[in-house]
Amino acid sequence: MKLKTTQIAIISVATLLLSGCTQEGQNKFSRAMQNWTGTNGVLDVYAGDKLVKRFIGIDKITTATSTDNNLERPYRFGYGYIDENFNFKIDNDEKKSYFEISDYSTNYIFYENNH
Repeated sequence: MKLKTTQIAIISVATLLLSGCTQEGQNKFSRAMQNWTGTNGVLDVYAGDKLVKRFIGIDKITTATSTDNNLERPYRFGYGYIDENFNFKIDNDEKKSYFEISDYSTNYIFYENNH
């Protein structure tokens, strides 16, 4: 595949910008690109060793921040479909829902859906 001049220019500028960023800056850029491109995330929530809730079709999980001082809060949130029958498919009766998970008390695994 041959790259066009504009594509080469864009890649060059992005490389230069990233090389001057701190590691945190690069991480933020990476997360922004992932959010832009989208993912097919799955969030499994456990009670002990038992799977009790599954959300699918998640594009990102966001760390909550306070509005006054921009400090991170101890929970994450996002939107996903509740997979009632744990089949990794969005069925007609499964609705999109907002969720929050605590950093302190929620046992969960977040991963990409490869099913």
